[in-house]
Amino acid sequence: MTKPISCFKAYDLRGQLDTELNTDVAYRVGRAFGEVLQAKTVVVGGDARATSEELKLAVAEGLMDAGVNVFDIGMVGTEEIYFATSHLACCGGIEVTASHNPIDYNGMKFVREGSKPISVDSGLKDIQKIAEEQNWSYTGIKGSLSQKDILSDYVAHLIGYIEPVNIKPLKLVVNSGNGAAGHVVDEIESQFQKVKVPVEFIKIHHDADATFPNGIPNPLLPENRSATADAVIKHGADMGIAWDGDFDRCFLFDEKGSFVEGYYIVGLLAEAFIQKNAGAKVIYDPRVYWNTEDMAQAAGGQAIMSKCGHSFIKEKMRAEDAIYGGEMSAHHYFRDFFYCDSGMIPWLLIAELLSVKGAPLSVLLADRIAKFPSSGEINYKVADADAVIKRIECHDFGEDYTINRIDGIDMIFKDWRLNLRKSNTEPVIRLNMESRGNADLIAEKLTTVEALIKV
Repeated sequence: MTKPISCFKAYDLRGQLDTELNTDVAYRVGRAFGEVLQAKTVVVGGDARATSEELKLAVAEGLMDAGVNVFDIGMVGTEEIYFATSHLACCGGIEVTASHNPIDYNGMKFVREGSKPISVDSGLKDIQKIAEEQNWSYTGIKGSLSQKDILSDYVAHLIGYIEPVNIKPLKLVVNSGNGAAGHVVDEIESQFQKVKVPVEFIKIHHDADATFPNGIPNPLLPENRSATADAVIKHGADMGIAWDGDFDRCFLFDEKGSFVEGYYIVGLLAEAFIQKNAGAKVIYDPRVYWNTEDMAQAAGGQAIMSKCGHSFIKEKMRAEDAIYGGEMSAHHYFRDFFYCDSGMIPWLLIAELLSVKGAPLSVLLADRIAKFPSSGEINYKVADADAVIKRIECHDFGEDYTINRIDGIDMIFKDWRLNLRKSNTEPVIRLNMESRGNADLIAEKLTTVEALIKV
């Protein structure tokens, strides 16, 4: 009997608890995952949500019934699954997480061998089909379940991206949002202390708490930023760092407590990697990119555009052998981290950069923000996204432009540009704009574009 599962998305699984996602669904997904991959070993973990443990164990039960030996690495972030899948040479990995979704949601993220992403184009539809139809093919010996501790090895790998001797005395505010990041920060602190790296951590909202007493960990929401910003100012910190629930993204605050748009961090990291690896390639997304291109080219590297989304970025990085990839949404990808995204590696690299350059973060960013001001991403609810995009594309702006359609529409004028994309999951369009050194021009053009959107 077919039992539909409604919470499969393009790259993962996300759904409302009970109505869309429960232990029965989790079991079926785990079993289907094992059968589709014909897996021998799979690593599983879960975030700090109240239901993650029971859903993880249901996934493990399904995997074992598919003949899979399961390694449970505990309460972890998504990138720990990425690391463990390759580090333990497993056939795949599953993280039970809803990241920054509402408290009554949960979900799963999937990878296959080598920590390669699984999406609708690479097996996710097959997993859904078998999980819904329940035509199980495996009837052999049940697999086993064992616990593995990879934390020390994982953190040693993270620290390998910097030269600890480069780090000058720093005071860092770290905000785990009561999600899964705290135990990793503690282990980094422990390993730093052993080699006398002079970093002081000011920990707020540090302990994992499934009730999220300080709100869902989502630093993209302006209302969630004040705790980190205020702590930076109060303690005179050099930088603030805040993570979402499964810490695959990190968000930075400068020494003044100002939130830093992820776009400008992409440029800094691109430059840093190219300076250490002459001629290296870096990948960026098409929402905003003039600053990234400028910094990469000035450093002697090559910047290459990719469609938005982690599976596209990772695929492009593998094809180009790119050392780094970055999205304005604060996803940062690293060739030596199995081409996966990490929310821990970026802040370590920026901390090293602050030390090496001997300048505060606000100073490192000031000229870049002035040279390429941006609007930030603005979302609009619309009845017909395609019609709105067509209307803007056909509008006479009174000046020449070029256009590409790698992801939505990218209209490139002499001194400014806009990218307009529609959401795959809701009736929303997402607008990003930037200019060459003229913030007033963005404000002027934004008025025009908004008028066309709201017709």
